[in-house]
Amino acid sequence: MAEQESLEFGKADFVLMDTVSMPEFMANLRLRFEKGRIYTFIGEVVVSVNPYKSLNIYGRDTIEQYKGRELYERPPHLFAIADAAYKAMKRRSKDTCIVISGESGAGKTEASKYIMQYIAAITNPSQRAEIERVKNMLLKSNCVLEAFGNAKTNRNDNSSRFGKYMDINFDFKGDPIGGHINNYLLEKSRVIVQQPGERSFHSFYQLLQGGSDQMLRSLHLQKSLSSYSYIHVGAQLKSSINDAAEFKVVADAMKVIGFKPEEIQTAYKILAAILHLGNLKFVVDGDTTLIEDGKLVSIIAELLSTKTDMVEKALLYRTVATGRDVIDKQHTEQEASYGRDAFAKAIYERLFCWIVSRINDIIAVKNSDTTIHGKNTVIGVLDIYGFEIFDNNSFEQFCINYCNEKLQQLFIQLVLKQEQEEYQREGIPWKHVGFL
Repeated sequence: MAEQESLEFGKADFVLMDTVSMPEFMANLRLRFEKGRIYTFIGEVVVSVNPYKSLNIYGRDTIEQYKGRELYERPPHLFAIADAAYKAMKRRSKDTCIVISGESGAGKTEASKYIMQYIAAITNPSQRAEIERVKNMLLKSNCVLEAFGNAKTNRNDNSSRFGKYMDINFDFKGDPIGGHINNYLLEKSRVIVQQPGERSFHSFYQLLQGGSDQMLRSLHLQKSLSSYSYIHVGAQLKSSINDAAEFKVVADAMKVIGFKPEEIQTAYKILAAILHLGNLKFVVDGDTTLIEDGKLVSIIAELLSTKTDMVEKALLYRTVATGRDVIDKQHTEQEASYGRDAFAKAIYERLFCWIVSRINDIIAVKNSDTTIHGKNTVIGVLDIYGFEIFDNNSFEQFCINYCNEKLQQLFIQLVLKQEQEEYQREGIPWKHVGFL
């Protein structure tokens, strides 16, 4: 970090460029990246280039160099933005927000984690056990959400497949006292099918590779990833992920956060039930659709704590209301397969939303000095998954990309529209920049 302070390459702030054009912009970005400077300012915005490797620029020494400093006192860094947001929140007692945007694989999820780690590190070491508990919960919740909401894609081994907006609540002293997570657009189609070269959610692989033999037997599972239709496409893919080690980290984090042992076991049962659902096949006997392997239905019913005949009925029939009558109409083989996949996606989405709600229950702001003093300020961190285009794009990709476009529009409005209006109010000579 000392070297970075004394030696900068190119323009550390794009605002300082003599002329602005795309080739010059990219040349400056490339020069800085080649010299190990992955961050560059554009005024109060920081541009980040993903190095796809670990850099030693996030340690305690670096945190101390940015703590309490003004935005441009130090070289461009995520910590400068995080500190500016914290200072603005504390000085003005107003809510602030950090928006992290970029294409898929740009490093948004890692950035959000470093921002949270920085805020946890700079808040006053407190004698209040509750504040230390909240800090720990906020940080530990990340790996649990990543296990159930992230996946390996062609561009990123740990890609967020959901949008996340986290509020971190602070008391009048500026200490974190709680938080709240909103999740958006979980890519539930990934449960049943993945693009070539990609995997389903980490949770499935972690369970099969990290679960003990006794646990897997109780769930009627085997370690062979290729045995399960929903994940066999990504079963043989090479990646830097150590699923067995991650399984232990996530299980420990869930215990620390406050998930009960029976709740953790229930989550594993639901994952196992989904894997078994993927192996369920249907056959046609005359005009009747039947389940090929009745034993699988019994296993799924056991894992979901329900009756075998109810699972069978849910998979083979749909309820139709015709006037005053309600009848059960049998599925065709194609309809039954579609219903099975829809069932698996719905179960996983509900599991994920339940995990988020449980974390929210645990990190929610409790009665404290905040209530007494009437001051409860918030720093929001928005991390949505990035713009992406595939050979075959689903409706989910449309929603993701539309969300990104709206976010970019908001960013332009905040940066260009409001800045230009301020220049006009203050009578600063300015050539108007048009934008849509």
